[in-house]
Amino acid sequence: MPPADAPTGPGPGPASRARPDAEDTLDLRLTAELLALLAEEAPVYGYGPEDSGLLDRPAEWKPVTTRAGVFQLVPVRLERDLTVISRWMNDPAVAAFWELAGAETVTAGHLTPQLDGDGRSIPCLGVLSGVPMSYWEIYRADLDPLARHCPLRPHDTGIHLLIGEVEQRGHGIGTTLLRAVADLVLDNRPRCTRVVAEPDLRNTPSVSAFLSAGFRYSAEVELPEKRAALMVRDRTHRAQL
Repeated sequence: MPPADAPTGPGPGPASRARPDAEDTLDLRLTAELLALLAEEAPVYGYGPEDSGLLDRPAEWKPVTTRAGVFQLVPVRLERDLTVISRWMNDPAVAAFWELAGAETVTAGHLTPQLDGDGRSIPCLGVLSGVPMSYWEIYRADLDPLARHCPLRPHDTGIHLLIGEVEQRGHGIGTTLLRAVADLVLDNRPRCTRVVAEPDLRNTPSVSAFLSAGFRYSAEVELPEKRAALMVRDRTHRAQL
């Protein structure tokens, strides 16, 4: 199961300890060359896991305007993005939760199974105002090992993230982007009723960012790699949170 955390320092189940009354029991700036490459790749589909349909093709999701700038999820290409993602993974604040510090081969070993997989987890760069500044994994939580440890619903969609650039941390940008990505999921995945995440309970800034982004704390879950907070953003309540 991949890491699952958030803004200030990101992060990668046996049983869930959900509240008895919980409803869950029911169920670097882009170069001109890189910008040109993205533009060329944009209309080309059908050769990557993002095109399997399991996640309704994140490669086709449109950019969104946030208070922090125009934001877009761009599916990872190993040959293009490995170096920058590996650099982020070697940041001590990131490595403390993702545990992927080391040579580029370590990061490649994490990315490759997703890139070669069936599309149930799509690794993406988060590009803000033309700058790759974060790493995201959009995944089918109901098809993930997470489902062995807590009650999930069909088409529940999970989020893992890290804010890679230090200067982007601690200013509320993580909260802004979490809300934007959750909205992207709900807008582009009509069968998805909930967006979920499982940040490490020790990662207080991450849990706080999810709460500020409209997620609710649903349960404490014991996973093989960590004790996590199951965070949920419900489609039915998105307008109120």
